[in-house]
Amino acid sequence: MVALGAIVTLVLALPALAAPTARGKPAKCPEVAPPTVVLDGNRLLATKKEVIGLTLKCNNGNGNGNGNGNCKNKPDPKGLVPELSHLVSQANSWLPRGPWTVTAKTMDVPGGTKNDYASQAPYWWASNWQNPSTGNKCPYIQRDGIRNPEVDNYTDRLDGVRMMTASYQLALAWWYTEDAKYRQKAGEVLREWFVKPETAMTPNLAHAQIIPCKNNGRAIGIIDFSQQYTAVLDAAAILGTKKDAAWSQADEDAFKAWNAAYLTWLTDSAFGKEELAAKNNHGTFAGMQIAGIASFLGKYDLARQALNDQLPRMDLYISANGSQPLETIRPTSFHYSTFTLIAYTRMALIGANKKVNVDVWGHKTPNGAGIAKAIEYIIPAAVDGQSKWPHQETHFDRFAAYDIVNYAADQGLQAAKAAVSKLEQPPGGGLWQLRPAPEQLDSIVGVL
Repeated sequence: MVALGAIVTLVLALPALAAPTARGKPAKCPEVAPPTVVLDGNRLLATKKEVIGLTLKCNNGNGNGNGNGNCKNKPDPKGLVPELSHLVSQANSWLPRGPWTVTAKTMDVPGGTKNDYASQAPYWWASNWQNPSTGNKCPYIQRDGIRNPEVDNYTDRLDGVRMMTASYQLALAWWYTEDAKYRQKAGEVLREWFVKPETAMTPNLAHAQIIPCKNNGRAIGIIDFSQQYTAVLDAAAILGTKKDAAWSQADEDAFKAWNAAYLTWLTDSAFGKEELAAKNNHGTFAGMQIAGIASFLGKYDLARQALNDQLPRMDLYISANGSQPLETIRPTSFHYSTFTLIAYTRMALIGANKKVNVDVWGHKTPNGAGIAKAIEYIIPAAVDGQSKWPHQETHFDRFAAYDIVNYAADQGLQAAKAAVSKLEQPPGGGLWQLRPAPEQLDSIVGVL
């Protein structure tokens, strides 16, 4: 529980979201839901109205502009005020940083150009990794689950994560506070990476997760984007509820054109087809990304097909007890078990759009399992820690399950409802009420 005095302090410290106008009238509540892809736009709209009502009450009593409000008269059972404080804090951290672009890297792209996204395979190490001063680096060898710091020589991977995280948090901060500086920065971040011809990324991932001495890119590298990129789509959808210099119609058109070209590459290229066919989390995230981009572009038939194609994969992927054998065999099994559930739960949210209409959440596998059963499997460890996880995990983060369990609780899963109050919040605080779509909270890419 957050102390009442702390709630009042937090609200008064936030931007003037619902400050009275010059005539003492409350800020006007929005009337149009953002056309988001994963996030429920109608829920975002309803939550914004709740936030406006709460901050008006706390700041201004009955909203009459006298500034003598008292939060005692306006309870906050959902914890919206603390979450808003977390969100604003995160958004503020991005204001002096960026924007980022693939053209900022100093490494050459083998077989590509400066505008091509490039990254190095994180779990592949030079042969002489134990004694770098001796021997030949080639060939590179795989050490699953152990990240090679050498990969950060390609800056696109970390910069891409920064771009995706920043644009999402800034767009959400603008949505809830209507503070123009967040919108301005979010638009700047997206324009630099996707819109400006001189800095825009080529719309493919043909040079992602390179293994030195071996190749110039791999299909598996598509996960560099697929695990988080749908959040960028929601950021753009939120910004698109208003058109101005910060995010104009021309910006939106160019961003959609980039996504149309990227979607074509994902569905038609050899790399795209290979990644989609992968049996583990790579194929799941690939399908989720295609469905998300297709929905964003209004290609609902393609989105529907992409989700329906994932259901047979789920049949093979989740055991009757809810475990995911392709992930539990890994040394970082809890991480990857929660990671894959992010893809499945986000697919369920995409499918919940009435224009897509695929019941991913309700799908039952032939053995009687499904997403709910897989979440039930991780709940004991999410509540009580690693001692309740019956598999190897070299770096256990209990908070990795925070969003997933909250999502299941929203869907009515009783075990999840009982667990929510016992979950460990992620660093920086939970944001579930303000952005109710699961995110990967235990990133392995490094310091942002």
